[in-house]
Amino acid sequence: MSSNSVITCEDLHRAYKIGKNTIDILKGIDLTIEKGERVFLCGASGAGKTTLMYSMAGLEKPKQGKVIIDGTDLYKLSRVKQANFRNQKLGYIFQNYFLLPELTALENVMVPGMISNQDIRERALGLLETVGLGHRSNHLPAELSGGEQQRVAIARALVNKPAILFADEPTGNLDSANGNEIMRLLFEMSTESATTLVMVTHDTELAKTGDRVVNIKDGKVV
Repeated sequence: MSSNSVITCEDLHRAYKIGKNTIDILKGIDLTIEKGERVFLCGASGAGKTTLMYSMAGLEKPKQGKVIIDGTDLYKLSRVKQANFRNQKLGYIFQNYFLLPELTALENVMVPGMISNQDIRERALGLLETVGLGHRSNHLPAELSGGEQQRVAIARALVNKPAILFADEPTGNLDSANGNEIMRLLFEMSTESATTLVMVTHDTELAKTGDRVVNIKDGKVV
C-alpha cells in the first residue's frame, strides 16, 4: 500500500441473487487510488464499474474483501460509525441528482451539515455562488433545470469538504453543453480542494481527461 494512497481495495467480491440464481459482479478486484487523483471507472454495461464504485464508497458491502479509506477499514466499522464516516469524509454525485423535492436548493446543499449538526449555511451559500446558482438558492428542485439540479448536487457533495468525491455518470442526463460545464466545475473544485475524484462513465473521451482510466470487464480490472 502506497503511503499516498487514499483508497485501497483488496480482493473485492460482490454478487447479487436473482431468484434462485447468484450472479457474480465483482470477481476479486485489487485497486489503489492515490490522494488527489482523478480516476475514471470504465467498461460495458454490466461490467461491474458502478458496483465497484458503490463498494468503494461504502454504499454496498462486498461479499468478500476489504476497502481501506485513509487508513480506515470501512466495513469493519459499525453501521452508525460507517454512516458518520461517509458523511464526514465522502461526497456523492449521482446521475439522477436525488435532491429532496420539498427542500430549496440551499436546504438541499445544507443536508449533510444538518446530519452532523454543523452550521454550514454560509458555506452552502458560497458553494451555490461558486456553481452559479446563488440567485436560485430559494428555488425548489422542480423549478430548476437538469443542469441546475446537478450543480446543486455538486454543491451538496462538497459542503462537508470531503476527502473523496464519488460520481456515478454525473453528466448522463445532461446535454453536451451542460455536461461539459458540470465536468469543468467538478475538475475546478476538486483541484481547489485537493479532493480525490472517482467517477463512473461510459464516455471514453471524457475518461481521457482524468489522470487514470480503470477498465472493468466481467468483474475484473483489465
